Amino acid sequence: MAGALATTDAHIEYLLRLGDDALVLGQRLGEWCGHAPALEVDLSLANLGLDLIGQATLLLGRAGDLEEAGRDADRLAFHRDVLDFRNCLMVEQPNGDFARTMARQFLFSTHQNLIYSALATSADPELAAIAAKAAKETEYHAGLSAEWVIRLGDGTDESRIRMIDGLDWHWRFVDELFTMDAIDIEMRDSGIGVDRAALRPAFDEIVSQTLSEATIDTPAQRRPITGGRTGRHSEHLGHMLATMQHLPRSYPDARW
Repeated sequence: MAGALATTDAHIEYLLRLGDDALVLGQRLGEWCGHAPALEVDLSLANLGLDLIGQATLLLGRAGDLEEAGRDADRLAFHRDVLDFRNCLMVEQPNGDFARTMARQFLFSTHQNLIYSALATSADPELAAIAAKAAKETEYHAGLSAEWVIRLGDGTDESRIRMIDGLDWHWRFVDELFTMDAIDIEMRDSGIGVDRAALRPAFDEIVSQTLSEATIDTPAQRRPITGGRTGRHSEHLGHMLATMQHLPRSYPDARW
């Protein structure tokens, strides 16, 4: 992004990135309702999605308060166009099969838990409070998805192949989770944000240990795909938003 941003603008952008990550993945998990392989799993994925939507509500609400433009969390979620979203590319990818969904959940939740745990000491007291609560949720998300990675990876021949394919599909999006740009650097230096890059070794260790238990090799390094943080998304996000935003855009004055 060209030029130096004022701290308030960078602060808002930082919150949008966190909030959009949670919002988009929460919506993706909601797509599993009624389609999961077992009733217990169906409820489990719905609960994870609700946790993420709750995080998004708080983070986008905080961004709206700082923006002072009359946009609350609902307005930011349902009345922005695709190019205005700041989520990472991993969370907007289609669910695929159950193994691919759990591979994504494991990789993203492991990263998200490290981020929230570090943000619990943010210089923004509201962000710190949101992160402290969210870290407890994402610790559970990461643990649950890691169990599925191990269970499927060390299961049948079919489940193993599907988990390997799921991890391989999402691996190209991992680097974006830890990329530091001008906004991240400004937020880190102000004490509001965290050093994402510094969290990569902890992430790699957790992933390595889990995949070892799953008897799966770490996916081979691939050319990173980035762009979500600056609004350069895959075609999948637009299709998802068309569904997610249909009612609010069709009835903008409605109150539910």
